[in-house]
Amino acid sequence: MKSKVLVTGANGQLGKTIRDLSTNFTKSIDFVFVERSELDITNSKSLALIFETNHFDYCINCAAYTNVDLAESETEIAIDINANAVKSLAENCKTYNTILIHISTDYVFDGQSTRPYNEDDPTHPINSYGTSKLFGEEYIRKQLDNHFIIRTSWLYSKFNKNFVKTIFNKLKNDEKLTVITSQKGTPTSCVDLSNFITFLIINRVSNFGTYHFSAEGETTWYGLALYIAELLDKTSNVAPIKDYTSKAKRPLYSVLDTKKVEQITKKPLNHWKVSVDEVIKSLS
Repeated sequence: MKSKVLVTGANGQLGKTIRDLSTNFTKSIDFVFVERSELDITNSKSLALIFETNHFDYCINCAAYTNVDLAESETEIAIDINANAVKSLAENCKTYNTILIHISTDYVFDGQSTRPYNEDDPTHPINSYGTSKLFGEEYIRKQLDNHFIIRTSWLYSKFNKNFVKTIFNKLKNDEKLTVITSQKGTPTSCVDLSNFITFLIINRVSNFGTYHFSAEGETTWYGLALYIAELLDKTSNVAPIKDYTSKAKRPLYSVLDTKKVEQITKKPLNHWKVSVDEVIKSLS
């Protein structure tokens, strides 16, 4: 029996990736993709109507305010999208018995750890974006038992604007780059994350709760840029800098412990270099 699945924020890079891969799952999943122009999740009436007129088994919430620096001055907008709308989404999921799969972030942590963060570690966001995403998580936990909150980090894909795609394009144009070494984390491919999400649905996983999903390994933004440069034989184009000035503070260390995901899937995650290779091939 097919699962009917609503995907909000379908025009973002994760939503586009799920759509791109959706033909692989036509036998088991009936996806309904909605962009913001079709469904603004901050509009509670529109949200209630789409749930009332459909029977969704799952909702994958890819809709989010993700501009970390702008969130410092547009804090109310970030909270409206990342928290208040998510609360409304969770309420509708509860009313219509829909399982919510919500995408969250490593930025709920302050970056002071010296080991990968697990799901039970205390949260302490240091910017408005992280705070808004944490509020969203908390609303889901209060409203809805049947949920998956998936925290992820440094997302990239062949779609939209992201670090991997930007660095690739600049290097292809033979630009000289300086990239920071002060932040350490793990790049995560939208393809890998999409496959994990569909795994939860196809296997009807019922171990609800919070999960950390990223690739295997860790690096800095400079390390990631240098690896892309190596693939293009452009290493001389990339130079390290210690830090840069930005409106929002970033966690210096936001590597996520993914053991809980590996226990569910019963297989190791891709190393970040393997997944970067695949996306670079699709861009070449």
